Amino acid sequence: MSAPDQQNEAAHRRLQTALASLPALAKAIGEGAAQREARRELPFDGFALFRESGLGRLRLPVEWGGLGGSLEDVFHVIAALAAEESNIAHALRIHFDQAEALLLAPPTPFNEIQIRRVADGAIFGGASTELGTSRPGEITTQLRREGKHYRLTGRKYYATGTAFSDFARLNLQDEDGNSVLAIVPVKREGFRVLDDWDGMGQRMTASGSLEFDNLLVRADEVTPRVQTTLAGRHGGALRQLHLVAVAAGIVRNVVADAKNYVLRHGRPALHSPAPSAREDAFIQQVIGDLTAHSHTIDALVRDNARVLERSSWAIRQGDSDAEALVLEGALATARTQLVVSKLSLYAAERMFEAGGASATSRAHNFDRHWRNLRTIFSHNPLQHKARVIGDYELNGVTTHLTQGRVF
Repeated sequence: MSAPDQQNEAAHRRLQTALASLPALAKAIGEGAAQREARRELPFDGFALFRESGLGRLRLPVEWGGLGGSLEDVFHVIAALAAEESNIAHALRIHFDQAEALLLAPPTPFNEIQIRRVADGAIFGGASTELGTSRPGEITTQLRREGKHYRLTGRKYYATGTAFSDFARLNLQDEDGNSVLAIVPVKREGFRVLDDWDGMGQRMTASGSLEFDNLLVRADEVTPRVQTTLAGRHGGALRQLHLVAVAAGIVRNVVADAKNYVLRHGRPALHSPAPSAREDAFIQQVIGDLTAHSHTIDALVRDNARVLERSSWAIRQGDSDAEALVLEGALATARTQLVVSKLSLYAAERMFEAGGASATSRAHNFDRHWRNLRTIFSHNPLQHKARVIGDYELNGVTTHLTQGRVF
């Protein structure tokens, strides 16, 4: 075997070893998750376990110090984590989006710094949006020039995962009103993370506010931000599929909780001739229905990940069909999100048919699944997705699919 072949084989083994450790990692992260959710206890320990696993380097190429994983691998990891602790899986959204952006970005000193950070095990959080603007997505937080560098005072919201992260990616305006992106250390003086997220679901994602009090932002920590590039559009679809993969994991958790309840706590229906809940034909039907929904969701996520892998590769290679593949990725992700939203919310409600009123006990905390899913699928208007897809199918209109904004 030649030296390059040996190196490729070694890299493949490292990737497979990391993925093989995932079930044990997810199980350790998820220990006591339902009880922590009831207490609203942020999962700092679980996030530390993920950081130690090295899976944050999954998407970086081997030659950059990463594991060289595919997007199918990435979303496999997200769903597996979410099946045990959906908050941690969700809180990694900005990190894996940043890793993908670095993979597709041109080589610059700014990008090289971030690549080294990911390769060294750093985790990225951050925030884009702000409360109080006239429309979602408007950015008013502005850098102020001070000598060679900048100062930042203001506030951002939906800072998912930043409390657990090493660096924060911030969407800002420069002193001239241009869109820029800054990446700064979370522990820097003047940077404050507030745990003020009060959503009914995904309660421990640390999705609240960031406050900046005369925060130093160095000139080499700022770069222009452009959304309409192929890489930017691809990233928009990637962020949406991340949410769907979290939902896929939650539905796996629905199935696991329903089965565990039947086997440990369930009783047959009053008029059932079955001697136990596990032998009750009605309850068997409910469990079978749930597993079918979970299987279908997993298959949709895997297929969608492969579509996005093709568009990512085309962008990296500069292929002539990259534009068409990015559009295909946007359409596939929107369609997947529409269907999975219906399947998963149905499953989270249907699970209660596997038990009586006792299944609603707060001790089980089964309602967290519906609350978490409903929160995830409230990120973007699903009816708008359906309309956009329909407009494309009927009229070939691609406006919202190509402008690079959250859709």
